Amino acid sequence: MRPVPIIIDCDPGHDDALAIMLAAGDPSVELLAVTTVAGNQTLPKTTLNALRVCTVAGITGVPVAAGCDRPLVQPLAVAADVHGVSGLDGPGFPAPSVDTVPEHAVDLIHRILAGHPEPVVLVPTGPLTNIALLLTRHPGDAGRIREIVLMGGSAGRGNRTPSAEFNVLTDPEAADIVFRSGVPLTMCGLDVTHQALATPEVVSRFAGMGTPLGEVCAGLLTFFAGTYRELYGFAHPPLHDPVAVARVIDPGIVGCVDANVVVELSGRYTRGATVVDLLGQTGRPVNARVATTLDADRFWDRVVAAVSALGAA
Repeated sequence: MRPVPIIIDCDPGHDDALAIMLAAGDPSVELLAVTTVAGNQTLPKTTLNALRVCTVAGITGVPVAAGCDRPLVQPLAVAADVHGVSGLDGPGFPAPSVDTVPEHAVDLIHRILAGHPEPVVLVPTGPLTNIALLLTRHPGDAGRIREIVLMGGSAGRGNRTPSAEFNVLTDPEAADIVFRSGVPLTMCGLDVTHQALATPEVVSRFAGMGTPLGEVCAGLLTFFAGTYRELYGFAHPPLHDPVAVARVIDPGIVGCVDANVVVELSGRYTRGATVVDLLGQTGRPVNARVATTLDADRFWDRVVAAVSALGAA
């Protein structure tokens, strides 16, 4: 079977870094572009981090474009407490040997969609600002998108407020546009990503590769483990973003249910919440697949194999 063409829209971020590596190193997908958005850190930092990841992983020939530097409505609030001052604290990185293309992320995505012979899967792993702007500015592109498989939201509790997950909370208006777009959509939220735990055994698999890239990944996960332990009391950190990529690579890794999802925009205490109607109580039509289960062993096997393939290149 031909690889599935995908574009990753991200805000690196430790877990975004591993998501890029998984997409570049797994033969089941073809990574067409990496676009960046403000989220975990400011846009200059997330873009620099995307270039650092591509450099250290030997990813060449994949255009990287910077996108929106702020949410559609509200001010940007970054996650330095989780990802550090750089957005990718932990291991050291060499100066990037790749650069961005002189094109806005939305324009690059539009151009790729218009020119690609088949519909493309978009995998947003950060706030949905770029994707919302794409769908608003180029409504015809909806028909060129095979599916949006995003990391964000939650059917239960949030991680930045009791109700809201970070990516959706950072730009709720953008998330609202995407969930109402009518494009086929899979939401890989906290319910499933909290099952992707980077245990010491997982970290040792990366360190044991004996490659510089394996060491970088082990360093990223070690730093991430420290912040998650301090902030949330997790014994092991969840690696959120690669779960969305894994869903595209092998849908059987991530189990989903159909549901209606709406984004809360005006709740005094619940702004940014994804209201997931798992029981069909509202009568609203299904607009998303909602990920609920993860085959963690198969997931980590794919991530480790991808990093190993890139590190050996």
